[in-house]
Amino acid sequence: MDPAEFRAQFPVFERAAYLNAGSDGPLPAAAVRAGQDALGAEGADGRTTAHFMARREGNDALRDVYAARLGCDPLEVALTTSTSEGMGKVLMGLGLEPGEEVLTSDQEHPGLIGPLLAVKARGVRVRTGPLPTLADHVTPQTTAVCCSHVGWVTGEYADPRLGDAGIPLVLDGAQGVGAVPVDVRALNCLAYAGAGQKWLCGADGTGMLYLSDPERVAALAPAYLAFAEPAKGLDSGLHPDARRHDTPSLSREVVQVSLAAAHVLEAFGWDAVHERGAAMAASLADRLAASGRTVAPRDRTTLVSWEDPDPEATATRLAGDGIMIRFLPGRPYLRASVGAWNDDADLDRLLEAL
Repeated sequence: MDPAEFRAQFPVFERAAYLNAGSDGPLPAAAVRAGQDALGAEGADGRTTAHFMARREGNDALRDVYAARLGCDPLEVALTTSTSEGMGKVLMGLGLEPGEEVLTSDQEHPGLIGPLLAVKARGVRVRTGPLPTLADHVTPQTTAVCCSHVGWVTGEYADPRLGDAGIPLVLDGAQGVGAVPVDVRALNCLAYAGAGQKWLCGADGTGMLYLSDPERVAALAPAYLAFAEPAKGLDSGLHPDARRHDTPSLSREVVQVSLAAAHVLEAFGWDAVHERGAAMAASLADRLAASGRTVAPRDRTTLVSWEDPDPEATATRLAGDGIMIRFLPGRPYLRASVGAWNDDADLDRLLEAL
């Protein structure tokens, strides 16, 4: 499949220059059909044993998809509804005590800030430092490091030395998985949480959580699918693997949307997805800088941020012209999320409109 054929799988490009996968990836037409087909079957056939078996099979298939993107075994992956759910499960499940310390970066997303505030309310200290050099801020008092793999504000990578710090590393992979190659074993992290709806172009309400040691993190409010033998009632035991952390429920149609989207990306080839997205983003950053704009520090990722005197007004104006980027509240930046589905025409359209 060549880039033009790949791009044609996404209906939004018939009308828009869509550069917003850092919030939600573009939906392939095949994913829309898969969701409609699943709902149609539920309506026509009812939701009985066969329906629940289809849900379970879909969950297993989606777990396999996520594990392949993370570079791990499927049983090391829990299904979640978002990156934020995964980060919350880990931070609360680690059982951090008052006086212990979590180190994070000074540019984290509210989806991580929320769980950090929750443990802070329990008396845990939370300290910050710059994401690219965060390892320099680890001290003997640091109990865990919890930060983005790829920073959501400017697209910088986390300090690569963090996995060698000798303490649990918990990574927010919302702007990592699907956007850049991820190898959780090379990162040497305890946990890696990711989103299904962003760079994997799946349905809203999907996500994943890798755990190198699932039993190290307490399972909070385990539901039906977390049990190895749910029929045993109070004598039931949890799965010994990451499934003990599965979210209580994912709908059949949501899972089918996400599986179909993954198949479209796989057909283009994941190496090609990663390389083309990074190359297109680098091209945009170079062209913005050449036009006199101040581009925020970034690495070879898929996010490009640049300064603007009124980011919210500019993003709103551009949306009216069919150019989808986002502004970052409280920061001086506009941000474009550039994927393998974009082309030079999208970049031209953005630059001309600016």
